[in-house]
Amino acid sequence: MRNLLKTAAGLALAFSLGAPAIAQDTLTIGLLVPTTGSEATYGQDMANAANLAIAEINAAGGVLGKQLASTVGDDACDAQQAVNAASKLASSGVVGIVGGYCSGATLPTLKIFGDAKLPMIIPAANSTKLIPENPGNVFMVNSTGNDQVAKAIEYFTANNIKSIAIVNQGDAYSQDLADLTKKNWEAAGNTVTKFETTNKGEQDYSSVVTSIKSGNPDAVFWTAYYADGGLLIRQLREQGYQGLIAVGDGSNSPELFKIAGPAAEGVIGFSNPTAEFLPDAKTFAENYQKAYGTAPGPYSTLTYDATKLLAWAFTTAGSTDFDAVVAALQGANFTDTISGPISFTPEKTLARSNFVVLEGKGGAWTLPQ
Repeated sequence: MRNLLKTAAGLALAFSLGAPAIAQDTLTIGLLVPTTGSEATYGQDMANAANLAIAEINAAGGVLGKQLASTVGDDACDAQQAVNAASKLASSGVVGIVGGYCSGATLPTLKIFGDAKLPMIIPAANSTKLIPENPGNVFMVNSTGNDQVAKAIEYFTANNIKSIAIVNQGDAYSQDLADLTKKNWEAAGNTVTKFETTNKGEQDYSSVVTSIKSGNPDAVFWTAYYADGGLLIRQLREQGYQGLIAVGDGSNSPELFKIAGPAAEGVIGFSNPTAEFLPDAKTFAENYQKAYGTAPGPYSTLTYDATKLLAWAFTTAGSTDFDAVVAALQGANFTDTISGPISFTPEKTLARSNFVVLEGKGGAWTLPQ
């Protein structure tokens, strides 16, 4: 077993470094992730996790008598670059797609992969705006924004929060989460004191902080990504805001604490399941550390499971035939996972909520006591 794991880790590292495909027939999976730009840390982590799964599958004999390989399309969390990356992947001979981190960048790629008859499994992007644009080939293994809002409202209510300020960046993910939160929070009889939209890459949040403080909310909910969220959190505390600060799953990276510093102490995060809090992920985390010299990031578990799921669908279908693979995925009750069982609604979204509540403590995410 130890030799098998060593082989799997070594193969994963080779894939991550762009080594040539192994010298035999292969089935190549396209990985659509951001490997440049502000969310590159997430994207590289997702690619690493997919390649670790591929290495383990290959070490166990491969799929349909062939070995798996991967090729990465860098979407940079930018819609236009995502379209270019998706078009290249779709014409490169891949048999399926695993990927999609930023919802705004993922959205325009759905039709490209649908037209190319490629099954796609999305491990991270979870905007509800993706659902009506699904051509029928796309499966989401991260719970949607509806589930995240339900978890957020549950937490706020249990902690006697009556009023919140919501801050988003106007993209498909953060605006969707912000809009859903506002709608459901107010429907429950609560108050949204401010609804702010900021620009990606903004450095000075003074005016936003002043506006938020003028409404005196019990909590501030940042619905966008960690790179900018860390700055907002720091500036909120520096300028005297003392209420609860909460963030969505786009900010569940440990990098948030490097950016926000001590200001992130006590921040609440609504997150997909991450490796450090999943008992079944222990071996995965150890193998990831051996292969890449770092701990797995927030979307590693879901990407690893998504890759295993796609391989399972090929095996179950007995081929890479598009219709057969999509049918296998639609009927999946996949339990060979580290993040929990995977089955799908008729809309091809995860059939359960996977969101958990985390708390920033000592410069890291922890489970609240």
